[in-house]
Amino acid sequence: MKTNKYLEELQSKNAAELAAELVSAKKELFNLRFQNATNQLDNTARIKEVRKNIARIQTVMNQKANA
Repeated sequence: MKTNKYLEELQSKNAAELAAELVSAKKELFNLRFQNATNQLDNTARIKEVRKNIARIQTVMNQKANA
């Protein structure tokens, strides 16, 4: 599964790499929302996918902080 590989990739990264990935995902989400508001977005499902990826990154960051 694609999500399992992505999750394993996230778990192998350190805190700084996760923070950088979180920032880039949030920027992408902002750009997607902007494109959606101006009717330039073709794949609206990408917004949901990026939101879930942000949640996955935050979950891994919390797990590493608690461990």
